[in-house]
Amino acid sequence: MSDMSRIKEFNLPDLGEGLAEGEILAWLVKVGDDIELNQPIVEVETAKAAVEIPAKWAGRVQAIFHPEGATVEVGVPIIAIDTDPGAGPVEQSTTGAPASELPTPSAASLAAVQIAPAEGMVEPGLIGGAAPGGRTAVLVGYGPRNAPAKRRPRRGDAPASAAPAQPAAPAQPAPPTQPAVPAQSAAPVVTGNGRVTGPVLAKPPVRKLARDLGVDLATLTGSGPLGSITREDVQRAVSATPAAAEPLTVEATATSAASFGADREQRIPVKGVRKLTAENMARSAFTAPHVTEFLTVDVTRAMKALDRLRERREWREVRVSPLLLVAKAVLLAVRRHPMVNSTWAGDEIVVKEYVNLGIAAATPRGLIVPNIKDAGRLSLRELADAMTGLVQTAKAGKTSPADMSGGTLTITNVGVFGVDTGTPILPPGESAILAFGAVREQPWVHKGKVKPRLVTTLGLSFDHRIIDGELGSKFLRDVGDFLADPEAALLAWT
Repeated sequence: MSDMSRIKEFNLPDLGEGLAEGEILAWLVKVGDDIELNQPIVEVETAKAAVEIPAKWAGRVQAIFHPEGATVEVGVPIIAIDTDPGAGPVEQSTTGAPASELPTPSAASLAAVQIAPAEGMVEPGLIGGAAPGGRTAVLVGYGPRNAPAKRRPRRGDAPASAAPAQPAAPAQPAPPTQPAVPAQSAAPVVTGNGRVTGPVLAKPPVRKLARDLGVDLATLTGSGPLGSITREDVQRAVSATPAAAEPLTVEATATSAASFGADREQRIPVKGVRKLTAENMARSAFTAPHVTEFLTVDVTRAMKALDRLRERREWREVRVSPLLLVAKAVLLAVRRHPMVNSTWAGDEIVVKEYVNLGIAAATPRGLIVPNIKDAGRLSLRELADAMTGLVQTAKAGKTSPADMSGGTLTITNVGVFGVDTGTPILPPGESAILAFGAVREQPWVHKGKVKPRLVTTLGLSFDHRIIDGELGSKFLRDVGDFLADPEAALLAWT
């Protein structure tokens, strides 16, 4: 086998739904490692999830083409593998060279690679980054040049090329013109103890400065026109005061020196999950006409039912949460109102007979919405196990793109953050999303008396092109009825 046929370049694969690029989060191997077929070699974050990619061949790692943090387009080589390391060393021209001379992808492939900027740096051409002509890119166009500012010559100024004139002797200032003073205005009079009686002349900014620094203007002798007190007089008085006034001076100096520039700002690149979420939310918010309705429900009976469920022997190892009953309520309400589980397809509405139930999950990489496939066919125990596995996988950052594709209806549990409810935005392609708020003990009228009860608020957002007010209200009412009395709802609906 020739050296060139032994070395195989592994291209970044399409990880699902036509994703165009991925960011290399971590290399799980290094140059010189022996690897096995299907061994995970790199962790890549796509616009939907972080995925470990397995090796297509067994062998020895000969080269790694892109560092961690690089954004690579699908189809670009990312690693070179020697598939027959036992055949002896590879010639210097292929793999015996230093790392900088190892086989590299084509120029076109390298041109498609984008390296994430280092922390604290801004890419050229982006807002805050360098731009042609020494300017700084701003939101629209470019900002001022970074070169020193030049003053436009005033009328009558000598040309720049003219020889500098000899400095003239300083002219004697003309005596200030004394403004007319009303006869009844008494001038300030300095008494024997150094205090000024009568009106103190000082401009408003000077008075404010004195007030901030704790200086009594009546104790100062002004050096300005007509004996008025200037900023210099106030500052001179402060510097002459005892050390007790020093903290005020330091505080004022620190405040005036505070910086509000780029050195106190953080720029976070928008990529991966956050980029996809932003695109989806913007597209949904400005495409589907959203309507949100709210319903406050007494869920005391539902919480007691959960307690009884946890006590059963076969449920003791199962994670049982209020979200489980909300999911069951949504699935039963969809059976009664199938149009809620549909999508807008331009000139037609597609009503789906299966429910891929999405559960919004907050992860360190951003918000993701994995879904439980065909959740309506699952028993309550199967639904509980599926939800537990879904949440654990999402928190570990191992959710696959397939698990986040094809959702038909979503629940977002904002109650875990102590929030009562919200107005959630529809995931693209779905017609309804339910926000489940915090369960709180509140005064509630129960059987004619005000008693403390466990209460929650539901918020249902829906696409008004598909779901009108009546349908949305009936669906939300059925979810609330189930949570108010799960046993009765099950008997009545099944």
